[in-house]
Amino acid sequence: MLHLKKVLTSVVLCFSLILSSLPALPVSASSDSLAFILLSQYKATLDIGEEVCLYALTTNGKQASWKSSNSKVASVNTYGVVTAKKSGSAVITAKITNAEATCYITVNKTKVVISATNARVERGESYQLTATTSSNSSVLWKSSKKSIATVDENGLVTALKPGETKITASSDNTNVICTFTVKAPTVQLNRASVSLYRSQTIKLSATVSSHISPIWKSNKKSVVVIDANGTVTAIKNGTATITATVDGISASCYFTILKPDIQLSTDEISLKMGKSSTIKATVSSGNSPVWSSSNANVVTIDSFGKLTAKHTGRAYVYATEDGTKARCSVYVTE
Repeated sequence: MLHLKKVLTSVVLCFSLILSSLPALPVSASSDSLAFILLSQYKATLDIGEEVCLYALTTNGKQASWKSSNSKVASVNTYGVVTAKKSGSAVITAKITNAEATCYITVNKTKVVISATNARVERGESYQLTATTSSNSSVLWKSSKKSIATVDENGLVTALKPGETKITASSDNTNVICTFTVKAPTVQLNRASVSLYRSQTIKLSATVSSHISPIWKSNKKSVVVIDANGTVTAIKNGTATITATVDGISASCYFTILKPDIQLSTDEISLKMGKSSTIKATVSSGNSPVWSSSNANVVTIDSFGKLTAKHTGRAYVYATEDGTKARCSVYVTE
């Protein structure tokens, strides 16, 4: 018992010496008691999630009770362990009968550092973002416009269509943003203009910066048509435009479908009634002409240009191909 009293006396004397050498500490005591509390520290700065253990030395030898002025910012358990919860400040109080002491806690706002604040990619491409936090807390990712680009839980961004979206990395109510731009593509065709004859074909190819297959379109399907692979087929003479479009960006090729030239082996022929003969046609397009007679009672002609005289008189036979017509006069005599 005598030993305990000596220890308490020494502690009180120690407290007195410490208090006399320090500026006013956050300690209070009643005027009719020698109760004191000495804390291991009176200020602490923490990151969210960090802990600090406060120790309280009391003159009465009893364990102090602990309390936080804002447990949402910093909580304290019965053993004086303080846990930082969110940014802000709180006062931790240790209390015994007739005495208390306080420690001021500051919880830092979590800092988030993102690997890029701006990024530009093509549609279909992916881009990896990373983020670090001062508190080593987990990061949540979000895209402001998911139709333009999405982001997964690991920060992998996938571009979906041209436009701009904000990719946000969040941790402990701290947000940082990467402005993410999905570029409009460039589209180039291998030909700017083409001339064909009816029935001829040609393959167009498009070079697209985003490597997306274009949508092909003819503005005059009666003149030319195009399939999904870029193969163009001439239908008849005239002009038309073929367009390749990706994400609203287009490139065009101008088509001219030419009228052919037709040369006949003769432009006049005489036949005896009942006799036959053959006319030859040379067509610049290489297509076979369509043969016809102006008067089948006088002369007929088949698909190979063979004439047959039927009755005396005069008639015309025609070779026609894609808007061009050549004529031969036929005279039938007895």
